[in-house]
Amino acid sequence: MFALIDSHTHFDDAGFDADRDAAYQRARAAGVEAQVLAAVSARLWPKLKTVAASYPGLYPSYGLHPVWLAEHRPEHLDQLADWLMQERPVAIGECGLDHYLPNLDPDLQAEYFAGQLRLARRHDLPVVIHARHAVDHVIKLVRRFAGVRGMVHSFSGSVDQARRLLDLGILLSFGGPLTYERATRLRGLMKVLPLDGFLLETDAPDQPPSAHPGQRNEPAYLAEVLACVAALRNADPAEIAAATAANARRLFKLPDAVPAGPH
Repeated sequence: MFALIDSHTHFDDAGFDADRDAAYQRARAAGVEAQVLAAVSARLWPKLKTVAASYPGLYPSYGLHPVWLAEHRPEHLDQLADWLMQERPVAIGECGLDHYLPNLDPDLQAEYFAGQLRLARRHDLPVVIHARHAVDHVIKLVRRFAGVRGMVHSFSGSVDQARRLLDLGILLSFGGPLTYERATRLRGLMKVLPLDGFLLETDAPDQPPSAHPGQRNEPAYLAEVLACVAALRNADPAEIAAATAANARRLFKLPDAVPAGPH
């Protein structure tokens, strides 16, 4: 078993309310020592805070997700600034752009994303970025805030886009979609990425790997993502686990070790 870090989960999601303790224990049994919990709206920050504080190795990231655009208000950016000062999360997000879903105003999305990038630079925090059908637009906005570091979760762009993001100091994260054989472009990209340029994630409860189609995803399945990455790169899983965990610790400034068992 390898020590893994799930760089992007929604473990505070209501889908885990019935069995969160058991899901946490399954994750630890599978080698997942840490999870970064990404927020989606100001309304849910308090619950995320509570969940993260309830288990060792869970780290909060607070932000305003573009898909929850209808919930966001300009004053939420001010509230986020306060939360960053008071709570000291490991990142800002989930933030970014979604140009796939209809009825999400792209200009308004960009305003909230830019606001969070501004806060990230001010507080020296990484950003957890959602970039669905919007990678080029994300790159353009990130360039406006030189020095901001972070990750694009569930990356699905091209090799060229990947290189441009890495050049900007933005890592790429991969999860369940990579495990599907039909994801030929994504799997080809994984074979050529530098070892220090990517992370592993589940996005639980969303995006389950190929062995669990239509089911709730959970952090324990990160081991399946690891196995897929190692096979695609013809590499030792231990090497991939160690490198991606080191990448996550460096990006989010996580401790080297996590105590066992719930509080």
